[in-house]
Amino acid sequence: MSTDTSGTCPSVRYSVGVVRTAYRMRLLSRPMLPQFPTTVCELVVPLGARNAVLAQSTVAAAVLHPANRELPLPNWTPSTRPGTIAVIGDTGCRVTTAGPNQNCANTQTGWPFARIANSAATVTRPDLVIHVGDYLYRDDPAQASDTATNPGCTLSAERFSWACVVADFFRPAESLLAVAPVVLTRGNHEDCRTPPATGGAGAAWFRYLADELRSNGTCSLYPDPVEISAGVLHLLNVDSSFADPADSGSLTQQATYTRQFEAVNRAAAQQPGQDYFVVTHKPVWMVRSVGPPVETFTPVLDRAVAGTTLKRLADNVRMVLSGHAHLYQMIDFDTPRPPQVTVGFSGGDPLEQGPNDAGVIGTPVGTPPQPVRHSVTQGGVFGYATLSRNAGTWDLTAHDPAGAVRGQVCTLSGSTANKEFACH
Repeated sequence: MSTDTSGTCPSVRYSVGVVRTAYRMRLLSRPMLPQFPTTVCELVVPLGARNAVLAQSTVAAAVLHPANRELPLPNWTPSTRPGTIAVIGDTGCRVTTAGPNQNCANTQTGWPFARIANSAATVTRPDLVIHVGDYLYRDDPAQASDTATNPGCTLSAERFSWACVVADFFRPAESLLAVAPVVLTRGNHEDCRTPPATGGAGAAWFRYLADELRSNGTCSLYPDPVEISAGVLHLLNVDSSFADPADSGSLTQQATYTRQFEAVNRAAAQQPGQDYFVVTHKPVWMVRSVGPPVETFTPVLDRAVAGTTLKRLADNVRMVLSGHAHLYQMIDFDTPRPPQVTVGFSGGDPLEQGPNDAGVIGTPVGTPPQPVRHSVTQGGVFGYATLSRNAGTWDLTAHDPAGAVRGQVCTLSGSTANKEFACH
């Protein structure tokens, strides 16, 4: 992104083999005032490229990457996969007219997203970062405690502006964005409902963060799933930002999301021997409370999966990564159904306590109902998660804001018929 209004794009210099060349970035969008005073450029870089650096120029590029303008690139090949993946979610600083509000200026305990991002970058040092959605939380920036550091993000009318995207995401995440490529999933805060639809939160998403960026300020409710390949690991990005907007248990969108999950299964069938993760903001099978009654997220997504031709997700879909609920939870079923991992505790408030794991285990969940085999919940704390390569499978851990592991290390089984985590 650049604040240059001439439509000029900078160049990126990178090496392929022993050849090092500068490539001009492609113009994607020009400024759309007042919300988006930026020129957006992009460049497709081939797998295997190394040492990418934003070239010095007179173009006023936004400073979002430290480390002397170095740009992180994948370190895997077509036949390998990332060694360590950091998972964050629900990261923005909650600020509303009515309150109560987070203390955005207090990065230790008030809004620790910057601290979490720095810990993930320096302690975990991931090869890939996955953000499971919800970036823009400043519904009334005038009430924020850090307005002095965010010019252009101080008024209600500016809540969907470039400056607020920087304040809520790019600046606090800067250290993490500098160390690894990032996969971004859209959350319900980046919706199309908040007027104006053009220039609103969803428009900011499609202009700056989506897999396929747009230049015209438009917003779509149900874009198609996108497959992102990280070598032999494939991420299927399903946009569930508008799934049951009121979280009421409504099933009216079931057919829409069944079509989405049919696309997921078709994609997974192309590489049956390789791992696929579904990445989507709203959980498919998360247990929010054991009641009675049992409260789960998100029934319409669960029914949509059950409505596919397979009646489930493909065998090589190894797990579902989500956010939305402000806690950490892993549940599995010891069946072909993949484990549900929810990582929604990386900055956004209020935090949820979550259920007692002893009450979750054995609870029938989903369609058809399957009893939960293992449940690991971290409630009332901020943090992030990591997935670390372990031979042919993955280790899953939760971390506190300083990067320390909380609780047990859980190792995913190698079976596609009995998918479960063994925790120790």
